[in-house]
Amino acid sequence: MRKIAIYGKGGIGKSTTTQNTVAGLAEMGHKVMVVGCDPKADSTRLLLGGLSQRSVLDTLREEGEDVELTDIRNGGFCNTLCVESGGPEPGVGCAGRGIITSINMLEQLGAYDASENLNYVFYDVLGDVVCGGFAMPIRDGKAEEIYIVCSGEMMAMYAANNICKGILKFATNGKVRLGGLICNSRKVDNEKQMIEQFAKLLGTQMIHFVPRDNDVQRAEINRKTVIEWNPKCGQADEYRALARAIDQNTNFVIPRPLPIPELEKLLMEFGLYN
Repeated sequence: MRKIAIYGKGGIGKSTTTQNTVAGLAEMGHKVMVVGCDPKADSTRLLLGGLSQRSVLDTLREEGEDVELTDIRNGGFCNTLCVESGGPEPGVGCAGRGIITSINMLEQLGAYDASENLNYVFYDVLGDVVCGGFAMPIRDGKAEEIYIVCSGEMMAMYAANNICKGILKFATNGKVRLGGLICNSRKVDNEKQMIEQFAKLLGTQMIHFVPRDNDVQRAEINRKTVIEWNPKCGQADEYRALARAIDQNTNFVIPRPLPIPELEKLLMEFGLYN
């Protein structure tokens, strides 16, 4: 079983990228479980046809500790398994606690047991690695492969670099490694070449360049992944290619985060701020 966490700047498209990639892996015949680690509990919506899944924390609040695996895990597109960690009530508590609680609960209920025959577990994690809860998939060895969704925008690259600092910290004493950057295009000038160079400087790879396409938004309006909504469109093939790239990937590294002046120099070299 491969345990993967998807990180990236808030709003960069992590959840959309994760769900469409998972759809590609499931279409290939892999059994995949997705654990949403965002308090908004929207990491599995497209796989579930837009259904609002009750989160682990909501279930525990309403029913107490006596729950079954079926109470917190739903079946989605192509036999995927979907879990939402959820978060505390607004303004109360630490959102990162939801991740810790839900993963512990899944372990107790046997979600990761060999009998489940899982090929992949994906953690869709909110934002940057800035607090212990959101860093848990890295810190406690729950995820061993990290993919960072980024674009050619300055703050997306800054966030990716910051996440690499977190991976570096925890990789020293654990198994976690960076599998690559996923460029979710924003049509920035020279974007593909810049992210390829950024990945090279970090010591990793751009595992796939996902072009910007309105079919992604059309599929989301229809509450589906692109592969389910229109399996013959070009964007569906892009997500299939990303799924294959991850499935075949063997290039896992401890990243080399860039000093900020070097990151800014990279941005300048590719003409973003000339």
